[in-house]
This record gives sequence, structure tokens and C-alpha cells, in this order.
Amino acid sequence: MTEATVERIRLFLIESPIKMARLQGVGNVKGTVKRVLIELTASDGVVGWGEAAPWEVFTGTPEAAFSALDIYLRPILLGKPVRRIRALMAELDRALVGHAEAKVGIEMALLDIVGKSSGLSVADLLGGRVRDTIPLSFSIADPDFSADLERMRKMVPEGNVIYKVKTGVKPHREDLDHLEAIRKEFGDKVDLRVDYNQALAPFGAIKILRDVEAFAPTFIEQPVPRKYLDVMAQLTAALETPVLADESCFDRRDMMEVVRREAADAVSIKLMKAGGLFEAQAIMAIADIAGLPGYGGTLWEGGIGLAAGTQLIAATPGISLGCEFYMPHHVLTEDVLEERVANRAGHVVVPDGPGLGIRVSEASVRANARVLAEA
Repeated sequence: MTEATVERIRLFLIESPIKMARLQGVGNVKGTVKRVLIELTASDGVVGWGEAAPWEVFTGTPEAAFSALDIYLRPILLGKPVRRIRALMAELDRALVGHAEAKVGIEMALLDIVGKSSGLSVADLLGGRVRDTIPLSFSIADPDFSADLERMRKMVPEGNVIYKVKTGVKPHREDLDHLEAIRKEFGDKVDLRVDYNQALAPFGAIKILRDVEAFAPTFIEQPVPRKYLDVMAQLTAALETPVLADESCFDRRDMMEVVRREAADAVSIKLMKAGGLFEAQAIMAIADIAGLPGYGGTLWEGGIGLAAGTQLIAATPGISLGCEFYMPHHVLTEDVLEERVANRAGHVVVPDGPGLGIRVSEASVRANARVLAEA
């Protein structure tokens, strides 16, 4: 039996409008977001989709990911067996430094093909499901806090109870007022989390965070910049509230260092940081040994990337703190999927179908996004 190989690669650099601006410590977003969609066709005709969604203040630019895929990674992929994913990903790593988002987009598409060919979901390929739904967290990051509060009034009765408040962008007193307003109106009905996205300077951070602890957040995410890992360790030791590492942990080496220095109590697992679903599981395996739970984070992925993240969390026991996969339903004005991944009663429902469990076509891409470039 002939082994199927990668026969064709198509790339789409797309731009999608968003419903609301987002203020975050590391950078802000308004108007639109860009990302790269990857369509791989195997020699047996099976098609797989992937997505690369960099953010320029976090990992890189969509334009750079598009060029990396087109110029450097395409020649390596063409003609390679689609089932030899780990070997192929290692070859991509040797050929090109960085560009984790481009690489994970390729891995998604390969897993989508293999899953469709075998009748298995990506979660099955990653070891099998441990959960069928994932608690959904919505981020409070609108410049207009009253608009976010109004959203909560609609979402909480529908079962959405996890909210992560982006802090450190506005004055500290204003952050405290927002936390107080949420607790006053919703009390303990909501699971409140706080995310600084590296916004605090080390000097004085402990005093600010102790003020925040008064509102009983489940965790405080990445209070200081990535380069201050020793300060992360000091804060982790000093605070009663668990500290979650995000920008401090991109790969396995970072995870080992976080564990060695006891620089966090939990970790955010993002496919666009990790560069692969297998790599994300490897990061989480290290966290598991140290007793650190994981949280499913995102950058600005749409439905393809978040379907992959959903399959990852479904098959990875340690990612137990929920996910923030709210973009397609709450932020993007439209998505490229023919049918969005379901949200039900405050949870993301893991798709049942083979591969990523989603349907995408060139028609659905062109109908629901502005195509800026293709190759």
C-alpha cells in the first residue's frame, strides 16, 4: 500500500473584523486581527486545515508566518509522508529557527488529514479523550468596562461563570474598582481570575497584588515581564493566590526552569507558543510531575486553531483550569468554519468528527474573511 504524501499546500493570509477592542498589558488590539490558514492536500485526496495566529507583541507577525510557510517550509513538506508527523516536525525545526505558529499550523493540518483518513479525532490520536467539554473563560478586556459588565449580565445566567480580568493597563485604583464591581454584583457565582500580561514592574508588584488578593481570584497570571523569572518565584512564594505563568513559559526548557525555580503554581498552555500539539503535551507532562495544572490559553486564533486546542485539552488531563476559546462566538464578527464549534452552558463542546472535527472550505474562507494574500 502506497503511503500518502503531501501533494499540495495552499496558504491564505486573512483579516477578520472584531466586535470590540481589547486592552491587555503586553499590547492592545482593535478593529481587525490577521492570521494564516493552511490547506494541505494529500496524494490520496484527503484535505487538512491548520492555522497560524501570531501576535506581533507576543510571538511574531502573521506576514512573517506566511513568508516562513511559503518560502522555507513548503519545499520541505511537499512529497513527505503525511503520517510521519514527528519526523517531519523535527525536520522543520532543523530547517528554520522559531516560527512556532507556522509549525503548529502545519502539524494541525497533518493531524487533521491522518484523523480523517483513519476515522479518528485528533484527541484520539493524542491518546484519547479524558473530557468531552471544557469550562470556558471569557476575558474582561474591553476599554469600556461597563460594556463588559453588561456582557456578564447576559452570559452568567447562560452558565458562563469564569471571567479573567485584564489588569495593569489602567490605573491600579480603576482595576480594583472593576474587581469590586464584579464581586458586588455577582459574588461567588463567578470564578474570577486576573491577568497582568507582564504589565507590572517588579518594584512594588507585591503590594499591588496583595490588594488584588482581597477579591479572591482563582489565580493571578503573569504579573511581571518574562525576563524576571526570579521575581515570579518571589511572588509565587509570597502570595496566597496561585500565580500562573504565561509569557514565562513557551517551551519545555522554559517549563523546566519554571519548575526548577518554583516560579509559578500553574501554567498557560498555548499552541502558538508551543509550536505543536505534541510539544504542548510534553510541556504539560513536565508540569504534571511538579503538580502544576494547566490552562488553555490563546492568542487570536479563529475556529481552526481553537478546534485544535479543544482536541488537545480533551486528550490532556493536566489542562484542568478551563480554556479561553471565546473568540469565534464572542469577538470575531464571523469565522471561517462552515459551523462553529459548539458552546453550551459555559463549556466548549469537543467536536465528535474525525480529524479536527470541523468543516472548512475555500468558499467558507472567502465568504467570512478578507483574503490579503494567498500562495
